[in-house]
Amino acid sequence: MDNKSGGQLSSAQKQQQTAASLARQKVLEAYRQQAYKNAAAARSAATPKPVMAPETKKKRRSLGKAAARALRNTEKKAAAQAAMPRVRTEDWRKYHSAWQDYYQKYYGDYYQKAARDFVAKERLKYERTAAEKAEQGAPTKAIMSVAAGENDPKDFKAQIQDKVAKRAKKMRKSRHFVPIAVGLTVLLLGLLFQYNQVIIANAVAFMSPGGSEVNDISAIDPTVSTNVHENPTLMIPKLNVEVPVAFGAKSDVKSMAAAMTNGVAHFSIPGASAVPGEIGNFAVSGHSAGNVYETSQYKFIFSGLTRMAEGDLIYMDYNGTRYSYRVTGTNTVDPSDSAALRRIANDNPNKPMITLITCTPLGTSKYRLLVYGEQIHPSTDDKTASQAPATNTDSEEHTMPKNSDSPLEQFWKWLTGQE
Repeated sequence: MDNKSGGQLSSAQKQQQTAASLARQKVLEAYRQQAYKNAAAARSAATPKPVMAPETKKKRRSLGKAAARALRNTEKKAAAQAAMPRVRTEDWRKYHSAWQDYYQKYYGDYYQKAARDFVAKERLKYERTAAEKAEQGAPTKAIMSVAAGENDPKDFKAQIQDKVAKRAKKMRKSRHFVPIAVGLTVLLLGLLFQYNQVIIANAVAFMSPGGSEVNDISAIDPTVSTNVHENPTLMIPKLNVEVPVAFGAKSDVKSMAAAMTNGVAHFSIPGASAVPGEIGNFAVSGHSAGNVYETSQYKFIFSGLTRMAEGDLIYMDYNGTRYSYRVTGTNTVDPSDSAALRRIANDNPNKPMITLITCTPLGTSKYRLLVYGEQIHPSTDDKTASQAPATNTDSEEHTMPKNSDSPLEQFWKWLTGQE
């Protein structure tokens, strides 16, 4: 406070001024504290105090001190959380709106700059290419426009559009090849499925069609007679074949096909109906090929007969005796030429003969391959071999057994109702 006379304040006046300033600060602080208390009281009044249910009181009394203290702390935290002021939805919207504006401005500028840089690089590349072409003496419309200083961005845009159009045209042209490629794929799969017998049989023929080891059999010793099979069994050491033989099946194609699903089968016709040990022709038929979806394990059992040659041995266990045969020849005949089996017997009188029958060429049923041989053990010199029962040997022909029909043949028979 200044002196009325305009002089300086005295020491007493300075003390009074300081005391007044302190009193004014205390009053303002008191006003602020009171305003805070009033606001807190308003919030607490707006928030209803939880009323403790009687059950809760009983539960708290039954609890221990520690549990009761933990329960009170939980209730206090819940009450404090409920008393906290909630952020209004409008405030959140303003907050997100501000951030969105920021990102849009920032990234908008970023991508615009990136686009400008890309256009500048492409334009520089285009101008360099145009200059090189101009030096080579091959000016084009685009080069002339660059030299004339025309609107480069528009020309650059036209160039990009032209590239896109050319690529789209190429794509449209390539689509015409898709049906062709699909058709060729289907055709190839169909051919593979139709001729699967040919493919697989030619591979199996040079492997082991029998897939087993012949028991105690030597390819050069015809006198082996140990471990004779109880059931009729045919063995070919050269092909590693050991397969059961079915007797008693009828000579028609369907009956023989059913018998050959479980091995090979005795094919008996008039004039060639002998069994092992009898004078005459003992004919055995087996498959050389089958379709991939057939379950028979013997569908390739005779696929290796094309490898048989004169001098190879064949063994047959029948009625407790092992009969050994040596191959003397092979022949290829028509499927209906069953007379060829009778000729083998007639050309070798008073000899027990064996003939193995299968389809050829491999994977087809066009012809029949006959591999025949004479019995060499037990010896027939002592006339112990019996004569096959006499039958009517008229000129009636029987179709020899065949491989399974191809998928196309099976479909045609099903479509036409043939058996």
